Amino acid sequence: MATRLTRPLALLAAGALLVSACSSGGGSPAPSAGAACEAGAASGTEIPDIVQGTFNVAMVLIGPHNDGGWSQAHYEGLIYLCENMKGAHVAYIENVPEGTDSEQVFRSLSRKGFDFIIGTSFGYMDPMATVAEEFPDITYLHLTGYKSNGRNFGNLFGAIEDMKYLAGMLAGSRAKLDGNPRLGYMATFPIPEEIRLGNAIMLGAKKTCPECTMDVRWINTWHDPVKEKEAAASLFDAGAQVVFTGADTPAVADVAQEKGKWGVTYDHPGSCKVDACLTAPYWIWGPEYVRIAEQVKAGTYKAGYEYFDADSGAMGLFGFMEGQTPQPGIKDLPAADVQLVKDTLAKMLAGTFNRFDVFAGPITDNTGAVILAAGAKLQQSDLDQFPPGAEGNACTTCMKWFAEGINGELPQ
Repeated sequence: MATRLTRPLALLAAGALLVSACSSGGGSPAPSAGAACEAGAASGTEIPDIVQGTFNVAMVLIGPHNDGGWSQAHYEGLIYLCENMKGAHVAYIENVPEGTDSEQVFRSLSRKGFDFIIGTSFGYMDPMATVAEEFPDITYLHLTGYKSNGRNFGNLFGAIEDMKYLAGMLAGSRAKLDGNPRLGYMATFPIPEEIRLGNAIMLGAKKTCPECTMDVRWINTWHDPVKEKEAAASLFDAGAQVVFTGADTPAVADVAQEKGKWGVTYDHPGSCKVDACLTAPYWIWGPEYVRIAEQVKAGTYKAGYEYFDADSGAMGLFGFMEGQTPQPGIKDLPAADVQLVKDTLAKMLAGTFNRFDVFAGPITDNTGAVILAAGAKLQQSDLDQFPPGAEGNACTTCMKWFAEGINGELPQ
């Protein structure tokens, strides 16, 4: 299993926690973090106390809460919960490594008596599963994995491959227009999630640029601004015209700006600030967190495996959602290509095109082998697992292949 950070928990001197009591009602969009959810910071790895008489929610983040990417999107979801769930008290701890260190944090939060604990990184999966067995009266929600105990440990993720597919269409169109049909993908760890998203990018790019290819660089981290910039520069210098990131910072767009090329950021709309950023697939976690937290509080939550598509309203494509303006790099693309993106997005938001349509046959891998015949579609277990897959829910066409057009082999 991949590990996002490896430094010991004792070194997390910069780790902060937020403690906030909220009493606002639900139902309306949350304002920016303000009076009802002021963040009170504390240094170190101190575990916050609960507030008696409230519904206590704790979130564990892999990176800093203001990273401009993955962790910030979750942090803003927590603030949304705080503002929109009556009687909620929330706290977070950031920069928590995966593995044994995170297990200690989850166990400490549980001993404090939090009602609902959210872990936001793939490598928190097994530690959370372990702690959940020790505290059957507490509800745990894990992001990006695939395990659940069916009782008090559930899983939540979404088909951001929908938006990556659309971003691939834009990138292919841009690269073709620029006369350089080469893309790059700065991947984190060789886990099904990252391979799935890379494949979705390539499948989308082929819709607008059949001749496009894509190089991959593995960086083995989710949040390392220096390493991300170095990997992005490596891909651009090797000839890529548009580079995608699977990591947490806006580094790929910043480097693209310097190189006179294009980047596609991820996770948070604020990551797509510079003109060289084409777009950003991003998350909107708040409504999902409120929905599940209300069920937990009411005792109606059924711990299982939830995986939502774009029609949930919990994800977006920057520049193409209501009220947004496309980035400068979109404006001179062929009108037919942009319309294809808009039309496909509209179908996604309406629920008539989903992740299984993204991964519909025919699909050929980069060795020439047929992965899916025309008319066939992958199953959920195929999307998120390696063989043999989870017991009782094993994959058949497991996500251990690169789509045609992606250069290189998968690491072992």
